[in-house]
Amino acid sequence: MNLSLLLAGSVSDVMREEFLPEPVPLFGSLFGNVLMVNPSFKTAFYLTLLVLVFALAFRFLIFPRFKKVPGGFQAVLEKACEMVEGLVKDNSSKSQLFLGAFSFASWVYIGLGTLCEILGIRAILVDLNACIALAVTAYGIMLFGGIRFNKLRGAGSVLKDFSLLLSISFRLFGSMIGGLLMTALVYHYIALSIGIPVIVGVIFTLFHAVIQSYVYTLLTAIFYGEASEDRVLTGADLEKKNKRRGKRGTLNAEIKRV
Repeated sequence: MNLSLLLAGSVSDVMREEFLPEPVPLFGSLFGNVLMVNPSFKTAFYLTLLVLVFALAFRFLIFPRFKKVPGGFQAVLEKACEMVEGLVKDNSSKSQLFLGAFSFASWVYIGLGTLCEILGIRAILVDLNACIALAVTAYGIMLFGGIRFNKLRGAGSVLKDFSLLLSISFRLFGSMIGGLLMTALVYHYIALSIGIPVIVGVIFTLFHAVIQSYVYTLLTAIFYGEASEDRVLTGADLEKKNKRRGKRGTLNAEIKRV
């Protein structure tokens, strides 16, 4: 048997460890083992706190110092905002400010929640529950837009695409866990365990951070735009609507007479 192909550990053990990690205390050793959670949840918890603190500091300390002629940091940030704004405007004509803010927040959350893997911290989206939560959030926003702008017709157009909920969940989870397993398996091969895992890990992490952020926000914007767009009635539907208007007009006339 070629020793270069031996595993440092069993493949099944590696996969089990990546799929079903041991629970960890949310607050470290501060409260002992009182609150044990999935490592991905711990990452999401502290990343959310970190982003909220940075957002407050940015709003009150950095943003007031922005200038009409942007510097390096301001130019990069404005370029990122323009990219998100362009994505939203290309796919939805309604609620563009809301969708833009949601898309930018999703980019930050998914991007940082994936890039933290480079530092040896377990990524957020390698937990299926996190992927389902993001999918439910996106689906809820689509449903809200459909109901807000097109009432039951809009809700129906979203509900008929219920499979989208599963599609988003498993697309995120499959992509992220696939990259994690690939990196872990490369690392556990003795012949490939020096240097190569670093390169593979960085490439997979950067690729997934960019692609998954983009795909998630793109799908949300597209389906929100479809659910909220103005409905142009033709044929039988238009005739029914005109009849209803006629009945309402007749009824209003009768009420005025009375």
